[in-house]
Amino acid sequence: MKILLFGATGMVGQGVLRECLHDADVTAVLCVGRRPSGETHPKLRDLVVPDPGQLAAVEAELAGFDACFFCLGVSSVGMSEEEYKRVTFDLTLGVARRLVRLNPQMTFVYVTGAGTDSTERGPRMWARVKGATENALMRLPFKAAYMFRPGMIQPMHGVRSKTALYRWAYVVANPVFGLVRRWRPDAVTTSEQVGRAMLVVAKRGAPNPLVEMADINALR
Repeated sequence: MKILLFGATGMVGQGVLRECLHDADVTAVLCVGRRPSGETHPKLRDLVVPDPGQLAAVEAELAGFDACFFCLGVSSVGMSEEEYKRVTFDLTLGVARRLVRLNPQMTFVYVTGAGTDSTERGPRMWARVKGATENALMRLPFKAAYMFRPGMIQPMHGVRSKTALYRWAYVVANPVFGLVRRWRPDAVTTSEQVGRAMLVVAKRGAPNPLVEMADINALR
């Protein structure tokens, strides 16, 4: 498989990239983003773009891929709904529409979050916008599209959040991950398992396009 990865420098993206590079079925990974991934590997190439939403100049490099793992995302804290929609819905759909035209047999995997609102009418702004994004992606004519909805993610293998506050929070939370997994196994997953689950759906699919925490942990 040839994989296109957006958001490789984020916490989820780092974990996904690691699993792609360790998977024998993956022959090439192209990371697209504002900064290089920071990794070096024979299968890996970075495509640095000033704005991931403006890809016309590099369109020729985005064809011929079997799957796209879209791990870009921002926190909605302090943002208006209009602004959050622009950097979530508009950006994601702009990329996806271009990719489905270039790669009609592609599997598209989008990272949303636990609690996303598929009705688009709930009280939480971020959940409505994410729900609208999911619904629009599933209407595009990809070979398949899966919406990953992780909740609590334990970073593994040196994966770190880019946000200092989140890094501190994960340090504090690390001792309790084991307890949470023991008492509520589907309340937590790992960066490693998220990456592996994405590869599973890219290779073999999944029963449901909405991939919740229990599904992520069950995919092997």
